[in-house]
Amino acid sequence: MIQIKSQREIGLMREAGRILDATRQMLKTHIRPGISTDQLDQLAEKHITQLGASPSFKGYHGFPASICTSVNEVVVHGIPSKKKILKEGDIITLDFGVNYKGYHADSATTFPVGVIKEDIKTLLEITEQALYVGLRMAMPGNHVSDISHAIESFVKPYGYGIVEEFTGHGIGKDLHEEPFVPNFGQPGQGPVLKPGMTFCIEPMINLGTKHVEVLSDHWTTVTADRKPSAHFEHMIVITETGYDILTTLTKE
Repeated sequence: MIQIKSQREIGLMREAGRILDATRQMLKTHIRPGISTDQLDQLAEKHITQLGASPSFKGYHGFPASICTSVNEVVVHGIPSKKKILKEGDIITLDFGVNYKGYHADSATTFPVGVIKEDIKTLLEITEQALYVGLRMAMPGNHVSDISHAIESFVKPYGYGIVEEFTGHGIGKDLHEEPFVPNFGQPGQGPVLKPGMTFCIEPMINLGTKHVEVLSDHWTTVTADRKPSAHFEHMIVITETGYDILTTLTKE
């Protein structure tokens, strides 16, 4: 069942999103060759708690860290490690959630580490653009799959692999709620969007094949051909006239 959020609930989610984006902006300044993904995790947890919230991901279904740190061919759910040291030319996706007074925010961004190859830079640009192409279809009266179809139609001409196993999702008191928002599909299907709905849109796009594999830790998910993957995600609320992004400090 899709939950329609009250203005009070949206306000709490907006504050969770503000804390999340403030943490992301802080982490961005630390992304450089030589830093470990464990260090980024520690910085994130400290910052989130100092701002009066808690990390949504830590302990969620047993996940051992506060943020997911997915490097290069890791699509999602990369576990921070002292042994994983970023190097020049890597890309890293920081995907994490914030719980503020019982309400969650969730967002993801793929960052370059120093100078990256042109084809990987283009992958990041197209994946981020795909998020906003999908967002343009997030308005009252449209169907969930209108978002999905817009993302797929935009990405397909580039020949990239669109991950199908993981999707966007509703969010609120629970980190994952209905509706689920795939990054592919036909338009005009699924629930009709209504004001007060809150959910995350998150294209995950691979440089090569769409197929993925989950490693033996049961979390880390990599591209089947080990080519890089990009991931951009925002949490939004449907308004009377369109949508509002809840996980950014500035209007986009």
